[in-house]
Amino acid sequence: MFTNEYVKRVYAQAEGRDGGQPEFLQAVREVFESIEPVVEAHPEYEKNGVLERLIEPERVIKFRVAWVDDEGRVQVNRGYRVQFNSAIGPYKGGLRFHPTVTESVVKFLGFEQVLKNSLTGLPMGGAKGGSDFDPRGRSDGEVMRFCQAFMTELQRHIGQFTDVPAGDINVGGREIGYLFGQYKRIRNEYSGALSGKGLDYGGSLARTEATGYGLCYYTQAALNTLRNDSFEGKTVVVSGSGNVAIFATEKAQELGAKVVTASDSDGYVYDPEGIRLDVVKDIKLGHRGRIREYADRVPGAEYHEGSKGVWTVPCDIALPCATQNEVDGESAEALVGNGCKVVCEGANMPSTPEAIATYQRAGVLYGPAKAANAGGVAVSGLEMSQNSYRLSWTFEEVDGKLKNIMESIVANSLAAAKEYGHEGDLMLGANAAGFAKVANAMVAQGVC
Repeated sequence: MFTNEYVKRVYAQAEGRDGGQPEFLQAVREVFESIEPVVEAHPEYEKNGVLERLIEPERVIKFRVAWVDDEGRVQVNRGYRVQFNSAIGPYKGGLRFHPTVTESVVKFLGFEQVLKNSLTGLPMGGAKGGSDFDPRGRSDGEVMRFCQAFMTELQRHIGQFTDVPAGDINVGGREIGYLFGQYKRIRNEYSGALSGKGLDYGGSLARTEATGYGLCYYTQAALNTLRNDSFEGKTVVVSGSGNVAIFATEKAQELGAKVVTASDSDGYVYDPEGIRLDVVKDIKLGHRGRIREYADRVPGAEYHEGSKGVWTVPCDIALPCATQNEVDGESAEALVGNGCKVVCEGANMPSTPEAIATYQRAGVLYGPAKAANAGGVAVSGLEMSQNSYRLSWTFEEVDGKLKNIMESIVANSLAAAKEYGHEGDLMLGANAAGFAKVANAMVAQGVC
């Protein structure tokens, strides 16, 4: 698996300490396999213990969240914040509310966030957090009380110069509003301590669209640079139906593609005429419904149980935008077999190692999540800048900056891949470029 002895030794250390955290170990293994050439070229990294420090979070905060439901019963959930690395800036990363949230999941997300934030070129360290709370089926009052209880503990550990959380799965505008209100109440300060806020209270235009739009800007830049091609005339399969999927679909359609799928945890819809975004937005953003409704409302559309079936739909480009490990080896084989030539990731680590190996064997243009979905945190960083300046940029200004950042990520990844002898490898290039910046900062700052 590894050829470099230093990399091999540190990964074995991670397995020994964190053997019960499969998602975290998967993320570490994928990065370590890519950065071996960088480690070989920089012997000072071993002397300074860079890898040992890189995989050990600076701080792991785990706490009880007790709140009262609508029947007056006390409910208890677990809350997490993993402040992973602050070598290049204050901690930055989202909060996820989902039953699958564990320490392993939060650590893998935080570890990926370190390199993702580095790739944006903005001064942001990496963190992630969340809870095993499931907001589905909960009233607004229950969600508010949970968010207030969660923030009552979290506020001790965050701040605009320390750690700036944002949203992630199941943490959207409603949840950020409740979290920010509780932070403001307890701390008696109005600051940019969270991003993803509403436009009426310090949020940034284009933040909602940022991850999906950024994914398409990245994919378009990669297609243009590596294949002299574009979205124009392509058939695209998108998984998910949350913000990332919705706005990836919107931008892909603007760029001339036909997106034919949308999905949620129950199943997927296939529309051969192209997904009608007005219907998806009404279902998911309007009344938080299930994607099966789409087939009832759009003639000719088909609904299929089981979300993994979405990868059997023939396409030119696949954009996984749902959740981690949604594309396994079998699904990747189906994609390749049905003509898919490009996979760029909107979700965090949506492809298993077996799926990535399949893409690479088949010569698929593969854009890894930490690079391809960095648009969300990039605009979160721009929101932090606007809050510090007490001003607001136009949608066009933010969107233009986002496009430039995503194009720069492609260019920097390809430059790093070429430098380390793997020309055209976007995955190795992203890991190498993101890692080198953080590693050099760690060495410069001494042992800390």
